[in-house]
Amino acid sequence: MSDRGLPVVAVTRYVTPLREGGSLPGVVEGDDLGTYVCKFRGAGQGAKVLVAEVIVSQLATRLGLRTPRLVVLDLDLELARYEADEEVQDLLNASPGPNLGIDFLPGAFGVDGQVSAADDEGARVLWLDAFTANVDRSWRNPNLLVWHGDLWVIDHGASLYFHHGWRSGVTDPAKFAAQPWDVAGHVFETCSSRAQELDEEIAAALDRDVLADVLAAVPDVWLEPVPGAETPDALRAAYVDFLLARLGTRQWLPGGAR
Repeated sequence: MSDRGLPVVAVTRYVTPLREGGSLPGVVEGDDLGTYVCKFRGAGQGAKVLVAEVIVSQLATRLGLRTPRLVVLDLDLELARYEADEEVQDLLNASPGPNLGIDFLPGAFGVDGQVSAADDEGARVLWLDAFTANVDRSWRNPNLLVWHGDLWVIDHGASLYFHHGWRSGVTDPAKFAAQPWDVAGHVFETCSSRAQELDEEIAAALDRDVLADVLAAVPDVWLEPVPGAETPDALRAAYVDFLLARLGTRQWLPGGAR
């Protein structure tokens, strides 16, 4: 079973919370016998974080980066009855139905020092973060895993900040398109020149059709209506417009316009 582009998996067991971040994701087991990191719709900033996770993960894959497989996790309220931790129980009660599942990579370890990565790989990560305005890949919080010797990018919820300003209606894509991005402190800051050199090649992987396909993976239920975009498909179109507008500029890329 799938919800548009993402498989749907029923949660069978809540295993343990992950207390590294404020949103309190948890490790869960699914009816497909898989283990996932669950990001809850009822946490923190709500469904918009899940939307950003899906969009940027889909973009990362299209740019040749490794990122864990995503699923929709269907959460039954019955699970909350068996949870002793009050904070976790509240989170489970606030998140019935579809939540985001991120494939758990057993034995992976977080990067907490100088990472060994090919210049091109680091440049692609930096380009993606600049394009999506990700502010959360510093050495304080790299959001990188090493698994079987390969680099994996994770945790994209701090990207695409513009949608948090849609409470009164969809804003102007041109503002996001022109918004600079600060590379200072980024894990791959030293790859800025290489990102500039690879810019044309990386950008060639994206166009309106690709972006529309990326947005098709976002479940309807997470696309909450706003003035000017009252349906899921209207919201998808708004995201495509914003990303396409940014793709047409280079104020955000370290080093400026090519």
